[in-house]
Amino acid sequence: MRKKLEGNGLWESSRMMLIEHKDRILDDAQRQELRRRPELDPQALDELQHIFAQSMEEHSAITLTLFDPEGDRTARGIVMMVNVQHRQLKFRWSEDDWDWISIKDVMDAAP
Repeated sequence: MRKKLEGNGLWESSRMMLIEHKDRILDDAQRQELRRRPELDPQALDELQHIFAQSMEEHSAITLTLFDPEGDRTARGIVMMVNVQHRQLKFRWSEDDWDWISIKDVMDAAP
């Protein structure tokens, strides 16, 4: 009994790991493996703005490469509107389907 009360003996003798602890450790490790969003330089942002404007004026479809921590996604459609204040694009996927996309998620755009 005396050894349990010395140093860190009490905690050493009562160590255990719950399922919740194990899940949290695995989740933290997986989050560390996720990619971080790269910062675009001003020239790349100017090129993106030019492509967005061209798509809006000509109603031409463009392909966007969108950032995702697990892997980049691509989307093809037409830019309907750019909301500068909220830094978003109104992007039309099809005749009846559209969505707001954050400009910070756009990594590349091609006609």
